[in-house]
Amino acid sequence: MTAFKTLSLAMFKGFIRDKVTLFFTFLFPLMFLVIFGLILRDVGADKTKIAVVGDGPIVSALRDSGVLELQPYDDENAAVQKVKDGDLPAALIVRGQVLDVRFAQSDQVKSATVVGIINGFVDKANVAATGQPPRFTFAAEKVEDASLKPIQFLTPGILSWGVAVSAVFGSALTLVSWRRKQVLRRIRLAPVSATSVLSSRILVSAGVALLQGAIFIGVASLPVFGLRLSGSWWLAIPLLLLGTIAFFALGMLVGAFAKTEEAASAAANIIVLPMAFMSGTFFPMDQAPAWLQAVSKVFPLRHMNDGMLDVLVRGKGIQALAVPSAILVGFALVVGFLASRVFKWEE
Repeated sequence: MTAFKTLSLAMFKGFIRDKVTLFFTFLFPLMFLVIFGLILRDVGADKTKIAVVGDGPIVSALRDSGVLELQPYDDENAAVQKVKDGDLPAALIVRGQVLDVRFAQSDQVKSATVVGIINGFVDKANVAATGQPPRFTFAAEKVEDASLKPIQFLTPGILSWGVAVSAVFGSALTLVSWRRKQVLRRIRLAPVSATSVLSSRILVSAGVALLQGAIFIGVASLPVFGLRLSGSWWLAIPLLLLGTIAFFALGMLVGAFAKTEEAASAAANIIVLPMAFMSGTFFPMDQAPAWLQAVSKVFPLRHMNDGMLDVLVRGKGIQALAVPSAILVGFALVVGFLASRVFKWEE
């Protein structure tokens, strides 16, 4: 225990004294959270804008409903030109009782939305003009759904990626550096077991992961971002610890093959960065092609992302940890075994 405590304290001091490591562990992934959180903060809040030429009861009804933002134009050609230039998805031209909608072919989603809204108001006005009661009635009511605001999706994914980066780079670069500086050789000759060395490094990595989690959640919960945690948010703690161990094992495998710190850093980047993009860190995987969704399930980061998302913001219970935990443990055992077989004390 004395050797374990001494090694853990020494590794922790070495970590906090390395300004570059602190930057890439905390500030670098946090920059992504802040940038994406600010950019995507108001996604879905803006109303669709359309050009309007003329006035009438339909335009008044649209204006009062607030479902569209109407920009009035005096010149029909100018309004249509805005659509052709791609600045607006549609233009509504009113000629007495005739309503002409010119919409952009390139933006079919917004165009279809605008056409559908205007058509609905026209149909309602036509029914009212007949003086007859409508034969069919229509009712709409808001319900809660499972969709997430951008910050709700980004925080678990970028946090998982930050933990993966810290664990992989921390173990790989430490192993290569210690081997080149003959630190591993001295430790091997000292009365210190390999278990003490490994467990002390894992302890420091786990502590860093928990600190990352606290900082990320604290920043994302600021009013400017508005993260809201579910009732089972604390279940993210075991996922952070298991993810740290899994990616620490991956870093050990990288460090076993790399000869220099530069080679270890490049190899870790080649592994972790593509994995982040293919694991749903920055965008939902349900919007990706089917083949990419299937490939992403091979990566442990995908399952860590899903587990963190479920327990942090979707309100799921301990059952949501079963699959991610099993995969992270299995990955750590397999990769850790491979790393132990190719581990080298000296160059």
